[in-house]
Amino acid sequence: MKVLDNIYKAQENIKEVAIHTPLMKNENLSEEFSAQVWLKREDLQPVRSYKLRGAYNKIVSLEDSEKQKGVVCASAGNHAQGVAYACYRLHIKATIFMPVTTPLQKIKQVKLFGKDKVEVVLKGDTFDEAFHYASLFCKEQNAVFIHPFDDEKVIAGQGTVALELLDDTKLPIDYLFVPIGGGGLAAGVSKVFSQLSPNTKIIGVEPLGAASMKTSMENGRNTTLDDIDKFIDGAAVKRVGEKTFEICKKSLHDVVLVPEGKVCTTILRLYNEEAIVVEPAGALTIAALDFYKEQIKGKNVVCIISGSNNDITRTEEIKERSLLYEGLKHYFIINFPQRPGALKEFVSEVLGKEDDITYFQFSKKNNRESGPAVVGIELKNKKDFIKIEEQLKRRKFNYQYLNENVDLFTHLIL
Repeated sequence: MKVLDNIYKAQENIKEVAIHTPLMKNENLSEEFSAQVWLKREDLQPVRSYKLRGAYNKIVSLEDSEKQKGVVCASAGNHAQGVAYACYRLHIKATIFMPVTTPLQKIKQVKLFGKDKVEVVLKGDTFDEAFHYASLFCKEQNAVFIHPFDDEKVIAGQGTVALELLDDTKLPIDYLFVPIGGGGLAAGVSKVFSQLSPNTKIIGVEPLGAASMKTSMENGRNTTLDDIDKFIDGAAVKRVGEKTFEICKKSLHDVVLVPEGKVCTTILRLYNEEAIVVEPAGALTIAALDFYKEQIKGKNVVCIISGSNNDITRTEEIKERSLLYEGLKHYFIINFPQRPGALKEFVSEVLGKEDDITYFQFSKKNNRESGPAVVGIELKNKKDFIKIEEQLKRRKFNYQYLNENVDLFTHLIL
């Protein structure tokens, strides 16, 4: 019961800072999945993510002597903003290490929330490098390091989300979908439900390209991934926490992996249909519903929307990844015959009336009989792709399909 007691204490600690976010029924999702689908709107927190809960609970619990020395953290996103906000409210100095590659918008947000209480230090090209520098600085200054997830106070703070859920619903929750990065939220929430609502199935959701919790649970030990897809930055970690893994391996009923492209489709849909702005990690749980559509029919389902700190400069990449995942965007290297009318033949005879060329790169540098061009095509219906390939072969266009060649695709397109 120790963890649960800590979560109740955390709820008292953060009540003046973190808001009790609404639990909202979503009619469109409920109709689509023939279920009662509710959204826990952690994107509506003052720092637009649940991270404020854990950061504040940890910092407010420090001894006075520790507070006087200041705190240190490493983050490129929501955790940094949570720490900054907490330190401003508590009048504590914070040194926040962020990678040099961090977008200016995120740096500005941290400074906005922390004001004169925060010093941002840009070190390293990656989070891991920034984390290294932060650890060294922390030892030199004998300061307290505020870990983004692998800390009992942080886990307890995130677990307050579960207490609110149980307070806000009169109906039993059959399925609860929780996003997983380092595992702090999943650990705190699943611990509450395992004791107060044991019949609820807790489904963790990870990006397909950063399946650190899923891999660790399958291996029976906490496992560090060699490489990850960093696109869903709020949930892309190579290794989950030691404490969070020990809790999650006992409390989670399943971990679902969601392709990054599927997440992008969900982001666009939420914006267009619901006027809800979410970051990639914030869309994970809703994107996972498709993979559980049979199990959740007729059930009461809750999805936690973890955050909305989305950088608008990523919009084009989000649209591109969505189209690729949905089978509506295709790239080729096509060797066009070096004769008049070859391109016209391709446009009029290979492409359909609703197909659109969105990318074309060609340079004639010699007198060879054919010349390669990189061509991007956007379709209205993914089934039309078969017709395009049939026409390419029938008209003897020599081509290479790029979508399936990851290395070449990344080099030429991204």
